[in-house]
Amino acid sequence: MGEIIACANQKGGVGKTTTVVSLATYLALAGLRVLVVDLDPQGNATSGFGVDREHLSGSTYDLLTSVKSIDELVVPTAVSGLWLIPAERDLAGIEVELVPVVDRERRLERALRPAVATYDYALLDCPPSLGLLTVNALTAADTVLIPIQCEYYALEGLTQLMSTIDLVRDNLNPDLLVKGVVLTMFDGRTTLAAEVTSEVRRHLGDLVYQTVVPRSIRLAEAPGYGRPIALYSPDSRGARAYRDLCGELLVRDGRGTSPAPTPAWVTSQ
Repeated sequence: MGEIIACANQKGGVGKTTTVVSLATYLALAGLRVLVVDLDPQGNATSGFGVDREHLSGSTYDLLTSVKSIDELVVPTAVSGLWLIPAERDLAGIEVELVPVVDRERRLERALRPAVATYDYALLDCPPSLGLLTVNALTAADTVLIPIQCEYYALEGLTQLMSTIDLVRDNLNPDLLVKGVVLTMFDGRTTLAAEVTSEVRRHLGDLVYQTVVPRSIRLAEAPGYGRPIALYSPDSRGARAYRDLCGELLVRDGRGTSPAPTPAWVTSQ
């Protein structure tokens, strides 16, 4: 049975989508079958894989409204072993549409669970809010991966997210676990970044991955070219960091013994 990982943080601009796209790519390059579900109406994960949002035959909107099944919605990416359920603008109105629906918090879980066995990992890219889409993701997920930007208010936002996770555990998904915390946008030139890193590790201990993702121009550029960092600039600092994060995650999951899996540079295009 594949593991469903919700990548969540109610703060925007913390590297959430970059983490989903990059980590999913390296997991696939390590030989695993991976599905990415774009739950953000902005569709940044969709664009990050170079999928044209203007010519989609279906999206996560259709999944949540039960119009289409996962098999009808998955599209291949440029990475062998990695598939995507894209997002389009209609998703922005889904929270209002689902208000009168019974068990609206479980729409994603019911659609996703039957198909997830065919994948090793399913990564859910949540919107930067704690609304119904994120609650659906947390209800469907086995674990939560939390990117935290190395900035002053990092722990403040984390407290709110952890409270939401506790509420979901109490009412919807008692088995939900925090998979880990990823420190992102680290700038080694500043004292603040080092202080935030130390503080997060002091509060959360082993939940925090050792790998720290640096600020990187290449990471910022990659989505504009519709390519994950592993394909756009594989030798950059950002690419090396996400490759290491993938290795660390696989070791924690008992799927690997090396801190950095060797990429199989084979694409489907």
